[in-house]
Amino acid sequence: MLLQEMSQMTPLTQQSAPAAISSARAIARKLQVLQALIFLGLGGWCLFAPHTVERLALKPDYQHLSATTALLIGCFGAQAVLCGSLMLVAHFTARTFLVFGLLASLPFFVFNVWFVWVAEMFTAWMLVDFAGNLSFLLIGIVGWRLLRDETEPT
Repeated sequence: MLLQEMSQMTPLTQQSAPAAISSARAIARKLQVLQALIFLGLGGWCLFAPHTVERLALKPDYQHLSATTALLIGCFGAQAVLCGSLMLVAHFTARTFLVFGLLASLPFFVFNVWFVWVAEMFTAWMLVDFAGNLSFLLIGIVGWRLLRDETEPT
């Protein structure tokens, strides 16, 4: 549905300025909510079922399934839930989308590459995390493009 809405958008130059901005703002808001829901879903999974995440994501040689690993995975999940919650209530600007998309996702790509393919600690399930990070990058770029002509609040 979102992709269909984006494909039907008339270029900004062919729309009246308020209509173009409100249409772009509406799509950007949907992208922001989608991004928040990804954080809330994956973060909630880590927070409420840390040993399930550990069993699925880590190769057996690296699993401890202890209270400590549940604590650490749960803390990771709590941070993702916090971030997703803030994303639901924040007003994203073009700059917010761009910074979040680029600066926030790139360290996670490094993490994924290192621990999935170099250190080989994670299973193929970790590709779910990689897909989430890729979606953050893409949503950040698309959100920036949608809102780059909008005046930012001071």
